[in-house]
Amino acid sequence: MKLHGDRVTAFLMLLPSLILLAIFVYGFIGRTAYVSTTDWGSNPAQALALEPQLEPVGAANYVGLFTSRFNARFRQDLVNTFFFTLFFLVGCLGLGLGLAILLDQRVRGEAVFRTIFLFPFALAFIVTGTIWRWMLQPQGGLNVLPTLVGLPKLELPWLTTRQQVWRFDWRHLPAYLAVIVALVLLIFAWRAWRNQRRGRGVTLGVLALALGVWGAFGAPGLTFLPYSELHGFNVAFIGIVLAAVWQMSGYTMALYLAGLRGVPEELREAARSDGASEWQLYRHVILPLLGPITLSAMIILGHISLKIFDLIWAMAGSDNAVTDVPALLMYLRTFRGNQFAEGAAIAMVLLVMVAAVIVPYLWTSLRSEVRR
Repeated sequence: MKLHGDRVTAFLMLLPSLILLAIFVYGFIGRTAYVSTTDWGSNPAQALALEPQLEPVGAANYVGLFTSRFNARFRQDLVNTFFFTLFFLVGCLGLGLGLAILLDQRVRGEAVFRTIFLFPFALAFIVTGTIWRWMLQPQGGLNVLPTLVGLPKLELPWLTTRQQVWRFDWRHLPAYLAVIVALVLLIFAWRAWRNQRRGRGVTLGVLALALGVWGAFGAPGLTFLPYSELHGFNVAFIGIVLAAVWQMSGYTMALYLAGLRGVPEELREAARSDGASEWQLYRHVILPLLGPITLSAMIILGHISLKIFDLIWAMAGSDNAVTDVPALLMYLRTFRGNQFAEGAAIAMVLLVMVAAVIVPYLWTSLRSEVRR
């Protein structure tokens, strides 16, 4: 009876939080999903009405985002987010790991260096964006650094250039995605085969082969656009990537340093006794042990990069299309253009992208806890 009473008490204590969570999180998500399937905003007379008459349009807003000529900016924003996430992750993980390894050598003044490296993480993105906007001014900041040693001033446009590299045709995106998924499946198939799970390995291998062949032939039967539409990496994002890496690399350094300090010294000495060099020690012993930390850092940094908003707003403003991202476009469409349904659809696409990063991680973590 006491156990039952404790459960009731615990439930009653959690009930207010559960109610607020249901209303202000999942209730609003549900409302946003509903709005995204209506025509709210298509009729200017109804957009700001006290009681707008909404008509259901199904998935038309989502189809328009990926296929309409008028939504090419959204598709470029997705490409911007992909490249920003890629370089942001590589920069933060690489720099953070390098700094952690240096500090792990017990250098003199380690506490001072650790504080210096962590300090940017304590700043808000809006502050970081303001600082780096000053530093990347075309007529000042980093462009005038060479003049300190007698060299001519740089003329880099940083946040305003419209140059693009690595361009591809959005019409062929299904084919590219099929090939990428096929490569990922091949990796999982190889791992399953190596772990003596031959049946799973063969199944994943056959599926990867089928997807790869389908993608290699241009993914027949699935085409987003009937016309060519080129997208690529906007070089203007280099400055934003530098600012984001500067702020978050200290965070990954702290994660990696905690992991390095958790490696037993006896394990290091045993590896050295077996003739392992320092490079082999890190490559074959320490770095594999840091795998869970790397995964956690990737999840956290990945969801930050997908919903990045304030850093870009502070550095480049809201009207610089070359540095646009879906979160910023959602704000513009919703609160400037009064296109509430289309803004809600963009919000739901962002939610799915973030969930695709977070949910597998949570599922894996819960499974590991249950096994324990």
